[in-house]
Amino acid sequence: MTVEDPDPTAPQAPGAAAAAAGPSSAAAGSPARPTGDLERYAGLFAQRTRVMKSSAMRDIMALTERPEVISLAGGLADTTLFPAEDLAQVLSHMAAGDSARALQYAPTEGMADIRPVLTEVMAAEGTIVDEDEILVTTGGQQVIDLVCKTLVDAGDVVIAEAPTYPGAVPTFSAYEADLVQIEMDEDGMRIDLLEETLERLAAEGRKPKFIYTIPTFQNPGGVTMSLERRRRLVQIAQERQILVLEDNPYGLLRYEGESLPTLYSLDEGRFVIYAGTLSKILSPGIRVGWAVAPAPVRQKMVVGKQGSDLNSSALSQLFVSYYFRERDWRDYVRHQAEVYRARRDVMLDALERHMPEGATWTRPQGGLFVWVTLPDYLDTTDLLARALQRDVAFVPGRGAFLDGRGGDSMRINFSGVTEEAIAEGVARIGAVVAEQIELYASLTGGSRGRGGAAGGSGAGAHGAGARAVSADGGPVRPAPDGPGAGPVARGPRAVGGRGGYVTPPHPGRTANAPIVPLRTAGRRRGTA
Repeated sequence: MTVEDPDPTAPQAPGAAAAAAGPSSAAAGSPARPTGDLERYAGLFAQRTRVMKSSAMRDIMALTERPEVISLAGGLADTTLFPAEDLAQVLSHMAAGDSARALQYAPTEGMADIRPVLTEVMAAEGTIVDEDEILVTTGGQQVIDLVCKTLVDAGDVVIAEAPTYPGAVPTFSAYEADLVQIEMDEDGMRIDLLEETLERLAAEGRKPKFIYTIPTFQNPGGVTMSLERRRRLVQIAQERQILVLEDNPYGLLRYEGESLPTLYSLDEGRFVIYAGTLSKILSPGIRVGWAVAPAPVRQKMVVGKQGSDLNSSALSQLFVSYYFRERDWRDYVRHQAEVYRARRDVMLDALERHMPEGATWTRPQGGLFVWVTLPDYLDTTDLLARALQRDVAFVPGRGAFLDGRGGDSMRINFSGVTEEAIAEGVARIGAVVAEQIELYASLTGGSRGRGGAAGGSGAGAHGAGARAVSADGGPVRPAPDGPGAGPVARGPRAVGGRGGYVTPPHPGRTANAPIVPLRTAGRRRGTA
C-alpha cells in the first residue's frame, strides 16, 4: 500500500486523497489519480489477460524515441525516401476531388477505388486474384488478428516458424493459442519437421487451426523458403486440409536472386490465406493492408472486422488509389530496393568487422532484417540494456518465441537508418558483445568460443557436477524441473547485469535441442 493508493476500504476525510498526493495537485484542485493498486482492478480483467504479451518491438520503440539512439530495432520503412512534394500534391488532388468521401465511413470490405491497386500489387509477384476476393484491413497486423479471431479457441494449436514474427506473438497469446514452432534453416521452415509435428499432433487427436509463415525474407530470420518446400507445404495443406496464413510484407523488396511464387498462387486459393500490406513498400502510417482468403473464411473475417473497427480509413484508401493513379509506384519500390540493398551490404560488412568470433548471422536476399546468433552463454535481453547505455537498440530474440528460446539471438534492421548509422550501431553492439564474452571468460576461466566453458561443450554443464558462480561469487540457482528438463551439455550462460551474472540454461533445453535454428544459415566471422 502506498500513499498514492490508500486502502479503498478505509474511511477517509474529504480531500484526504488529494492532500496525500502532494501540495501541487491539491493546489491545482484536481483529485489524485490512484497508481499501481492492481488488486483494485484484478477481478475485472478477462482471463486471457493473464497470458497476453506486450510486443517486444513496441516496448523498444518507446525507448528509442531519443534522437541520439541508433535504432536497429524497428521494422521501419524509410519514409524520408517518399518525396514530400508527391505527398502534398496527391493529398491536394484528393481533397479537391474526394474530400467528402475521404472523411466518411467506408464499406467493411474496403472501397472499390483501392481494390484494383491491391490486385496490381499482387500481380507484380505473379499472384492473380479477383478484386471481390480482397478484404481491406488496417495494416497487415489486423489480418493476423482477424484470422485468430475467426479460427482460434483457447488451447487450439497454431503452428509457426521458429523464430516467428515478434508482432504475431502477442496476437497468438491474446487468443490463448497453443503455439508450436518449427525450426528453420537457410531454406526456410523445415517441412520434414513440420510433417513430424503434424503426425505427433494427429496421434494426440489434435489438428492445427492454421500454419503461420512468412516464406519470403522472413521476419525476423531474413531467410526465404525454397520452391521445393513451398510446393510441399501447399501439398500438405491440401492433403490434410489445414489452412496456411501466408504473410507477405516484403516480397517486392528483393535485392538479389530469382523471385519465387507465393504460396497463394501455388495453392490457387483453396487453403492459403494471403496477408499483404503497403507498410513496407509505401508507408506504414497509412495503415493499409489486405487479406485474400477462401470465401467462407473471408466472410467470417468480415464479420470479425465489423466488431473491431467497422472499416479501415477511407482517407487512407483514397490516398493510395490517388497515388497509384498519379505516380509510378513501381519506380518508388525500385528506389527503395536500391537504398535498402546498399544498407544491407553495409550491415553485413559491419557484422564481419565488429562481431566477435562465435557470432553468426543470416544473409537476406531481400526484406529488412538480419538475424544474429551469439555464443549461447550470452543473453540478448540483458545485452539490450547495456546497448541502450551506448545509444543503440535491437530486438532481443526471445520476443520471437513463446517457449523461452532465442535468448542468445537478436534481430537487427537495416532499412530505417542511414548507412553511417548502421555501421556505427553495429560497432557499438559488437563492443558490448565483446565485453560480455570477456566477462564470461573471466568468470569461468575458460574458452570464449561457442560451446561454453573451457574443456569442451560438456565442461561446466548444469547438472554435471560443476559449480557455476555469479559475478558476486554466489552459486547459480539450479534450473527448475519442467517438460524436457535434463542434463544440458554446455556451460552456463554469462549474461551482464551490473557487473554481470551467470544463469543456467533454459530448463526445457536438452543437449539435442538446439536453441537457435538459424545457426546453420549464418555466416561466421571471417567466412564467405
